Amino acid sequence: MNKTHFLLLLLSLFLTSCFKTEKQETISGKTNTISVIIDDQLWYGEVGDSIRNKFASPVLGLTQEEPLFTINQYPARLLEGFVTDSRSIIVVKKATADKFEIIRSKNLPHNTFRIYGKSVDDIICSIELNSAQIIKIIHDAEIQKIQEDNSTSLLNKAIIKNKFHINIQIPTGYEYMLHKRNFIWLKKEIISGNTSLLIYQIPLSNFKKKKDVVNAIVKMRDSVGKYIQGREPNTQMITSEAYAPYFSKVTLDNKDAFETKGTWELKNDFMTGPFINYAIVDPTFNRVLVIEGFCYSPSHQERDLMLDLEAIIKTVRIDKR
Repeated sequence: MNKTHFLLLLLSLFLTSCFKTEKQETISGKTNTISVIIDDQLWYGEVGDSIRNKFASPVLGLTQEEPLFTINQYPARLLEGFVTDSRSIIVVKKATADKFEIIRSKNLPHNTFRIYGKSVDDIICSIELNSAQIIKIIHDAEIQKIQEDNSTSLLNKAIIKNKFHINIQIPTGYEYMLHKRNFIWLKKEIISGNTSLLIYQIPLSNFKKKKDVVNAIVKMRDSVGKYIQGREPNTQMITSEAYAPYFSKVTLDNKDAFETKGTWELKNDFMTGPFINYAIVDPTFNRVLVIEGFCYSPSHQERDLMLDLEAIIKTVRIDKR
């Protein structure tokens, strides 16, 4: 083998190694993390303030203030392809023409958002117009990544399927804490506390009689709170009255549903935490199917734990008769 061929072989091996290394690094991005590529001058001015206001605003329904996303800022002189600590990249810079562009890729970054503007005002205007769409795309991508990771090791679905006529992908680590006729409580212990899933159902006629849906859902979840008790007597789980829950109509498994986010607490006790509740209107089985996730983690980020629970709940698929 002559020197030229040897050097070419070394170069090809080097490039192959680089691409493999890059691919491995890109898969390990942290949950809810955004890389923002922007000049320092823009980042520390009005443009940066606009980005932080939109993408680092407080998450609704948590017991402690946490940002919607963790933002890592990089100077624009860095190449976009070398920023590999998140699955989402936002590139912001001044340009000769205004442009908003979304680039999707199966490899990291899953999504790159380019916001170009002729002036600071143009860039801020684009952020205002497109931030909601960007947030939804990033959120959906994070949910999908968690679901993919969970799918490698799942809890046996037979018990839940037989009782509630549903398929739901619950990762191993969850254990059955309580199993009643129309109610199941699963719990997973973590270093900083625990996460829980509740699955139960009520007759559809009972739900339709309620004119105030938000109040009906609060009463509904408080009624099953008697199953979740603290160590002392009369310490059942209730919906906290200190913070009004956040409520929205959504679609889940192609069915009308109500999403409620809020704070739970143990009556006459100190324990508290966030919950996310989905009440799914299911005419097929003449019921409202309720799936709720909640966590207790005073020393850990609740934001990411609640996203994990949301990702599990959104795998639900209701059987067809």
